[in-house]
Amino acid sequence: MPERLSASQVAEAVNALSGWAADGDQAISKTFKLDDHIAAMGFVNRVAMAAEVMGHHPELSIVYSTVAIRLSTHDAGGVTQLDLDLAGRIEHYA
Repeated sequence: MPERLSASQVAEAVNALSGWAADGDQAISKTFKLDDHIAAMGFVNRVAMAAEVMGHHPELSIVYSTVAIRLSTHDAGGVTQLDLDLAGRIEHYA
């Protein structure tokens, strides 16, 4: 199981991720605004494939062209390097 990061470690790491916010050491999140619903669904599908390959699945909320993503490693009880790695991959798809 990945090791849970401290709130200060999460805050430092999130600074390197454009637009991501930390909820202490519990989760990181970001809301993406895409051009339209089809673009949002394509984005979500790319995120889903990356998540499946990593074996780490985000919480997703889709409303028309807006996609909210929340990452947390539930088994570890908070944010781990796995969440940060997935956030970095997600940035490539936005």
